[in-house]
Amino acid sequence: MHRVAAVTAIAAATAAAAAAFAAPASAAVQGAYEAEYNGACGSGYSVLYGYDIGELGTVYLTWNERTGENCAVTVRARKGAPVYMQAKVFQTDHTLVSASDSGAYTTYAGPVYIPARGECVTVRGQIADEYVSFSGFCG
Repeated sequence: MHRVAAVTAIAAATAAAAAAFAAPASAAVQGAYEAEYNGACGSGYSVLYGYDIGELGTVYLTWNERTGENCAVTVRARKGAPVYMQAKVFQTDHTLVSASDSGAYTTYAGPVYIPARGECVTVRGQIADEYVSFSGFCG
């Protein structure tokens, strides 16, 4: 009897692990950040990373395998009066290949796109006086 229970438990754990790995990246991150990804980059883009900007919101880096492009968008956690926001992405080794959107916004800055197949990128997001910058995704 114990052997059947152990096999059943292993099968259930294996099925749960398979389901977790089968979920798209964008589904796996929802709810994990101050602001949820808003889909601004469009269809075909999957969330790779999201980094919180304090409690003000989140900057997201997405990737489109078909086009070989990265997209960045900074999303506020709470809509409010316009504040300075920025979404920026650039090729880490070729900083002139960049895209940026900044201004006084109520909900989000971006989306901004760059070609990045075979390149590493750096992303910067800012809301008011707080910002984050991260690199490491190589397409």
